[in-house]
Amino acid sequence: MKNIKYLGLGLAISLLHFSCNDEFLNTQPLGEVSESAVWADAGLAEAFVTDLYTGLGQGGFSEQALASLTDEAIFTHPGRNITTVTEARSNPQNPGWLDGTRNWPNMYNSLRATNIAISNLSDPQFPNDGGIVDRLLGEALFMRAYFHHQLLRNFGGVPLADRVFELGEETYALPRNSFEEVVDFIIEDLDRSAQLLEGLSLTRGRANEIAALALKSRVLIYAASDLHDMPTASANSDVISGYQNKELIGYTSGSQADRYQRAEAAAKAVLDKTGGNMLDLTEPLPQEEAVQTYINNSLSRNGGENEMIFGRYFLSQKPETGGRHGLHNGPNGYNNWAGNTPVQLLIDDYQMMDGSDFDWDNEDHASAPYEGREPRFYATFLFEGAQWKPRSSANQARDPRGQIQTGTYEVVNAQGQKVTHFGLDTRNSPIEDWNGSYTGYYLRKFIEPDPGFVDQNTWQEIPWPHLRYTEVVFNYVEANIALGDYEEARNWLNKIRFRAGLPAVTASGEELWNIFINEKRKEMVHEEQRYYDARRWMIAPETLGRQPNGISIVGTLKPGEEVQIYRYDPDLYDYSYEVIEIDPGKENRLWLDKMYWMPISFDETQRNENLIQNPGYTD
Repeated sequence: MKNIKYLGLGLAISLLHFSCNDEFLNTQPLGEVSESAVWADAGLAEAFVTDLYTGLGQGGFSEQALASLTDEAIFTHPGRNITTVTEARSNPQNPGWLDGTRNWPNMYNSLRATNIAISNLSDPQFPNDGGIVDRLLGEALFMRAYFHHQLLRNFGGVPLADRVFELGEETYALPRNSFEEVVDFIIEDLDRSAQLLEGLSLTRGRANEIAALALKSRVLIYAASDLHDMPTASANSDVISGYQNKELIGYTSGSQADRYQRAEAAAKAVLDKTGGNMLDLTEPLPQEEAVQTYINNSLSRNGGENEMIFGRYFLSQKPETGGRHGLHNGPNGYNNWAGNTPVQLLIDDYQMMDGSDFDWDNEDHASAPYEGREPRFYATFLFEGAQWKPRSSANQARDPRGQIQTGTYEVVNAQGQKVTHFGLDTRNSPIEDWNGSYTGYYLRKFIEPDPGFVDQNTWQEIPWPHLRYTEVVFNYVEANIALGDYEEARNWLNKIRFRAGLPAVTASGEELWNIFINEKRKEMVHEEQRYYDARRWMIAPETLGRQPNGISIVGTLKPGEEVQIYRYDPDLYDYSYEVIEIDPGKENRLWLDKMYWMPISFDETQRNENLIQNPGYTD
């Protein structure tokens, strides 16, 4: 295939080379560019490398979110194969829902494109003016590392795509490389990428030196985790203990402490080179400032852009590249789809402003569960009574104040009778009742808060954070706790807590570890961290297998009060709150230890008989 119709379709380049003396057959189509022309021209080569980033898809802004495979959220709409995963029914024939960046063939297609770029840039046919060859090669190496890391953290060791495989090669006969070999290959690419990109200031959304170092930090902290230390993992899981090919999913020899040392050094290298947003505080921020700071960090604006190390950016004026996170997840009472709705399990993990835990057995907490909570709670969720945007013109008469309504309430009708009003954001709403939340909550994080921004009609420009500074801080804290340096761990963990408006912690040992787990759960919520963290820390059996729950809210008019149009007001209403489990008929969650890994699909194992299946999927 001599020509490609679009510069970005890297897979079409370098597959076949035809030669022909026939002048007619050698005519160049006007709408195509030859392969040789691409790699002889700096601008065309850059266009090819730019297209490698399309392998990132929509980041975490797919309609279905990875959060709904965890104890963060449930997905509202049936038939999307999410319950195949959450109910532990995944298998090689039907692995369940996968987005493009966790899909085996998609990642290998992207890897082929990166290898075409790396091969041609390693023997460039155009001058390295201004270091453009080095820069493009550094970006391509980063992307090759990123795609391999996606495969590694979902499947374990995989066949390394370390070159362009030519036609006729037995590409479908490659065995899986060991977990350690894949880690080492990724780190080698990232070290080289960081060297080539050192000191360069690149357009947002492109890989740079810090992104390479940050991804190295993630890969190494994952590699040091209990799930990948085979003696530890085997002691905690019969499925892993009985697996005959443990080298494919972790380290069978060597020191876990040494791996944590490498992870600690990798994280510190990032912390020494750059900073995030407002992590130099010596005391907690006031509540309102802490709320706004977390919102800014999530939106990557007003200082929050300093948190972003590597992100997927969108342009609102181009629908095909714009984010629709608000439409996908916003309240149905705003004509949105309520896709990935937070569960009560997550809500309850947010502390009070004084740093104490929320407790339903505490009468003050139970009677007003949304008062006095830590700032990140208000920046992350939409809940009963939360102030939000104006309703559409067709619905403002029903709710002039723009408040979230997720309960049922007494109101007085025109005849003076008390009747039940179903909240506008419930499944009994007069507005798109089929899109209402089952849990009583909606996501606020990553949604454009501008009151004039109508989610269902406009594409937002908020970027997806593939890598952000605070994740590296957590990597550093985690490594230091594992290595017993509790003072250093507390120092950095408290930086995050101060920014979040919470007091310092003084704990050590297991208590500090548990605080760290909860702190990362809240700070990095809906950022595709929990799915992997719960697995690699091997806490998934106690966390991800829990039945999701929500809240039932009833508002009763106080004696003598009459309200015709409902509004949230504790002076007018007595509110009762009851935690309810989600009907098992909708989702009946279960954890089995095979779910530590995704199954390699049946189609792939049929194409390559040398692929050894992951533990638990061959019984």
